[in-house]
Amino acid sequence: MRIAGGLAIAALAVTTACTTSTPAAQAAKAPTSPVASERPVETVTPLLQQALPNAKGKTFTSIVVDFPPNARAVPHRHGQSFVYAYVLDGSVRSKLGDKPAGTYKQGQFFVEPPGAHHVLTENTSRTEPAKLLVVFVSDTGDELKIDDPKS
Repeated sequence: MRIAGGLAIAALAVTTACTTSTPAAQAAKAPTSPVASERPVETVTPLLQQALPNAKGKTFTSIVVDFPPNARAVPHRHGQSFVYAYVLDGSVRSKLGDKPAGTYKQGQFFVEPPGAHHVLTENTSRTEPAKLLVVFVSDTGDELKIDDPKS
């Protein structure tokens, strides 16, 4: 299944909003809860969710994450998913656990290993938006994002 165009994305968003037990629905929470500093938060648009035919019990999910200027995501985890994030527009700062933060510009990417604690994800600009394409390879049925606002 391939989804392209605003109508198909809107239809997927409506469908996933009605069923909160699927990973796409869990990833489609938009916007996410704000952090204590009241900075803007990201919004998520689901693109594709499909079982991997050659990897039983695994699902491929892709989303676009839009960060308004000065936006920051709540610290979170992606369970046991492998995550690939590609910067479509702007610049994003990311930090996993106790590793140093990295800044990624349009055309660059970062990965998150299963079980990683994503303690920082933010748009580095106060005036320009940023956008990520995020791909998850997860166990079918797993929650794709678990907010951890206390960290």
